[in-house]
Amino acid sequence: MENNPKSSKPSEEWESGIEESETENRVEWKVENHNARERVDKHIAEMMADKSVSRSQVQEWIRIGAISVNGQQVKPNAKLAAEDYIVVSVPEPEPLEAQPENIPLAIVYEDTDVVVINKPRGMVVHPAVGHPNGTVVNALLYHCKDLSGINGVMRPGIVHRIDKDTSGLLMVAKNDLAHASLAEQLKEHTVNRRYSALVYGVMQHDKGTIDAPIGRANHDRKLYVVTDKNSKHSVTHFAVLERFEEYTLLELKLETGRTHQIRVHMKYIGFPLVGDPVYGGKSGRTLGMTGQALHAGVLGFNHPRTGEYLEFTVPIPEDMEHSLTILRTL
Repeated sequence: MENNPKSSKPSEEWESGIEESETENRVEWKVENHNARERVDKHIAEMMADKSVSRSQVQEWIRIGAISVNGQQVKPNAKLAAEDYIVVSVPEPEPLEAQPENIPLAIVYEDTDVVVINKPRGMVVHPAVGHPNGTVVNALLYHCKDLSGINGVMRPGIVHRIDKDTSGLLMVAKNDLAHASLAEQLKEHTVNRRYSALVYGVMQHDKGTIDAPIGRANHDRKLYVVTDKNSKHSVTHFAVLERFEEYTLLELKLETGRTHQIRVHMKYIGFPLVGDPVYGGKSGRTLGMTGQALHAGVLGFNHPRTGEYLEFTVPIPEDMEHSLTILRTL
């Protein structure tokens, strides 16, 4: 590593390239000339790609001190120099705390890298305080024996979430390589996520964009609001699909993916979601639905291994379709 004296060197018998100790789970190698100037995290992830080690995983190992360069701790963005000596002490995998449960899953697609499911309204994505079981993760652990561990013991495989009372498509990573790819696509806003939503009020604009930052509310840290303080850039695109006497059916496309983003944005512009118990207020009837009338109906992404674009579509749930049928007869 540049400007870093070599305080630890391999033995004279050690040769360039990766070596691994089965007893200590230790991997070590010397940096070649053509790899000089590379970032530490990028280089290690590429050198261990055959073990499905992602860049995010390398960064976590660096954080906990499992990686050294020339015997010293490093930062993920440090630049390497030729002849640097890298040691990776691969941590033992932390045992999962979430327990497998035999819960039916509506699987839309599955291969060795990803699973796409159609989550029903009322189902929590991962265990948390107040929801220790009965979640998507519990069901996935029963169905899949291989889920990525990047998000820890309570959220294995979970790349993104949808709210408990939102139905629709959710992608799950079965290994760290897939997780890193899908997470990067979310970060770069290349994942196609489109929602159907029924809102209170008749929207006059046929389409538009809500560009308003979202952060936690000062008066209640569980709630989110549009605010300039400690907030994150948030963008939602909308288009009118159908208008009714007191309601509007919208298609919403996420550019960013903040917690409660659609619910907060729709309340902000004066068209809260029908049935939303938190952000909908008492604007009108719930039309027989338990939870907000929000459905993640379209999900598209590039396959993490092949690069092929995949897109999936599922119809809105029966209770939401029933509500629309009633509105069309009024």
